Amino acid sequence: MRTILCNAPFELTEIERATPAPGPGEVLVRIRRVGLCGTDYHIFAGRHPFLQYPRVMGHELGGEVVALGEGVALPLGRTVAINPYLACGHCVACRKGKPNACVNIRVLGVHSDGGMAELLVVPASAVLDAEGLSVDQAAMIEFLAIGAHAVSRAPREGEGRMLVVGAGPIGIASALFARLDGFAVTLVDQRDRRLAFAQEALGLDGLVADDALAERLAVRTEGDGFDVVIDATGSLAAMRRSLDFVAHGGALLLVGVAPGDLSFADPEFHKREAVLIASRNALAGDFERVIAAIRSGVIPTERLHTHSVDAADLPQRLPALIDAADHVLKAIVAF
Repeated sequence: MRTILCNAPFELTEIERATPAPGPGEVLVRIRRVGLCGTDYHIFAGRHPFLQYPRVMGHELGGEVVALGEGVALPLGRTVAINPYLACGHCVACRKGKPNACVNIRVLGVHSDGGMAELLVVPASAVLDAEGLSVDQAAMIEFLAIGAHAVSRAPREGEGRMLVVGAGPIGIASALFARLDGFAVTLVDQRDRRLAFAQEALGLDGLVADDALAERLAVRTEGDGFDVVIDATGSLAAMRRSLDFVAHGGALLLVGVAPGDLSFADPEFHKREAVLIASRNALAGDFERVIAAIRSGVIPTERLHTHSVDAADLPQRLPALIDAADHVLKAIVAF
């Protein structure tokens, strides 16, 4: 089967691998679409801290069921997505119903080979029924679920103001689901092109993160600050600054991840009696919510899907997609 392999940083090649067969409790999926995200870009550029090369990337997956292992009952040909977070099922987090934070988690495309191939075997428990969705939509479920999970972590005390810092795919996903939950959402990003896209295509209001940002946000909230601030930047400097925008009694929610130590001025954190929340991956309920939202039409997937790439062209086109980050929201690879 055709496979796209990242041998080492900046080395992406097409190879042939043997066709896998599903074992008991497993499903063989024909991969039709693979969404590209920041994780894939970091792997390609050699900036991922938990990765060993060579690696088959790809964890935002849409495809079709082609074969079943013993004990699995699924319709052949069914359109499916994949939950790429393979949990152990017995660690402390799994026992608490938080497999997204599994101590022994294996993420497809990171800890083990992912879906940048024609065929992939996965546990039946990782298969998400995407009947009625296109394969493009199925490949967008995972990144939207990250945003849906982040919003689900936000404290609920009636409708309030939410600031989402970072207008990349995860920030946009968070903003869309926050709006569905009744929050008055403001986006912030350093890139005015991203904010213009969010406004024109999605109706999301935003401000450029410049030297006057603090003053303009204060005016927007009448000096109160935001009830919830979601940071989706993956930047330690942005995370530190985000605390300044949290209202007294509010919450700072970190969905972006960055290597290194994060520190705040304790008086600023303490005087707010602020709540600090982490959001990692997504749960089954988040995937279900996203699928239902796409089916109902409240998530405009056709606007989120900005670029398409044929798998055969990916080794040549991936560097250009990274360079054009201001214009790329969601690129999807077609097999």
